[in-house]
Amino acid sequence: MKLNLAIVALALALPTAIFAQDSTAVSTGGYPNAFSSGSANVSPFTQSSKRFNDWAISAGAGVPLIQSADLTSIKGFGAGKNLYGWSAYFSIDKAITHAFGLKLQYDKGETRQGFVNTKDKVASPTGAGARTQYDAISVLGDIDFSNLLRRVDNHSPFRWALHGYAGVGTLAYRAYRQDASPAYNQSLITEVKPFILGSFFGQAGAGLKFRATKSVDLEARGMYVLTGDDSFDGAGGTSYNGKVNDNPSDNMINLTLGATLNLGKHESHLFWHDPLQEIYYKLDVLADKNQDVEVCKKGDADNDGVCDDWDRQLDTPAGARVDGAGVALDTDLDGVIDLYDKCVTVPGPVENNGCPLDTTSKITDTTRTMEGIEFDLNSDKILPSNTPILNNAVSYINSSTGSYNVIGATDTRASVQYNQKLSERRANSVKNYLIQNGVQSGKLDAIGRGKKDLKYPECDPATKCPEWKNRANRRVYFEAK
Repeated sequence: MKLNLAIVALALALPTAIFAQDSTAVSTGGYPNAFSSGSANVSPFTQSSKRFNDWAISAGAGVPLIQSADLTSIKGFGAGKNLYGWSAYFSIDKAITHAFGLKLQYDKGETRQGFVNTKDKVASPTGAGARTQYDAISVLGDIDFSNLLRRVDNHSPFRWALHGYAGVGTLAYRAYRQDASPAYNQSLITEVKPFILGSFFGQAGAGLKFRATKSVDLEARGMYVLTGDDSFDGAGGTSYNGKVNDNPSDNMINLTLGATLNLGKHESHLFWHDPLQEIYYKLDVLADKNQDVEVCKKGDADNDGVCDDWDRQLDTPAGARVDGAGVALDTDLDGVIDLYDKCVTVPGPVENNGCPLDTTSKITDTTRTMEGIEFDLNSDKILPSNTPILNNAVSYINSSTGSYNVIGATDTRASVQYNQKLSERRANSVKNYLIQNGVQSGKLDAIGRGKKDLKYPECDPATKCPEWKNRANRRVYFEAK
């Protein structure tokens, strides 16, 4: 009987355990994060989304106590003395939602009940002693009351949970009785086989779980077992000490301590996550982010739109256009910023407001719409950011009667010969762009000055300066002939 029932339990448990390993695969649908949802249309707290582990195995051991029978384990429950047996269980557990699951459980044990311990071989003047060896398979519903009833996030460590269990199954047992006789013989009083009509039983109870680690839970559990059989205690219908149990079912209480191993690759098990708790947590995170974000902590003293935290020129004149570092723009690199430069694209001395002294080539204020043209390192390719500048140059040069030199320059990296050729290519790139967009070729000459024409002469070698200064040296600008 024991062997047959154990084989059936193993046959049911093995495919279930194999499926458990398969079902814990990490979802590729969407906070890794281990907490990312698998699908926007699926609840993140069900098995479908695969955000949490939902399979586990449990095992434990304890003491079964017959309390409603002719022969009892505890004297206070009926006739007899205090006698203790042993019990053990093993189960495969599946969480269906965050608050409900199922268990396929195998129980095994031996109860001791009556007036004498069957191990002592001591005569009792009042009655007999008995023991019952049992095996059982049952299906239990598992309700996580902590998740079901938890409605406010109290920011406490969520490590305790109250579970309720109830279910039915099949019970097989052998009941032995030892009467007071010189030989102290133990007789087999009743034997019940599994999977027959009289073998069905029910049990219900509760367990208090503690989350020891992300994979292991510890549990203290108490179950009330209704055997459905008046012969389970081994009394065989005989009354003792004038007390007769009229209950048609010999019932027992099973007190156990056990552990649960949560299976899977995710951070946590579904039973340890309450939907509302996670929603409250995410709202708190968003609230904290709103408080943590500080833009322009030091302010913007010169009001140029660049925070003082990274502004390289903290006293920019009001109204001056600046680059990303907060430095006032000087398109033609003549030392006169565009705000005060009357000839934005043509270099000129400060005393002439940034315009050449040759009045025939003096340029009007319309060149204020033109800015400097800079290049990436070792490149003569016109960047998309230069296109608006060059289009403004096309409009201005076409409206002008003068002609212009297109001057190319480099920073101080590489050799003189290499930089000379690179500066010529840059000047020709700009010249060709202007011609392709409608400027007469006769108005333009491309000239390369290599690394001899630096806006920032102190950047020789380039390692002496930050990159923004070296980039300013890699440029093309216009000069009136």
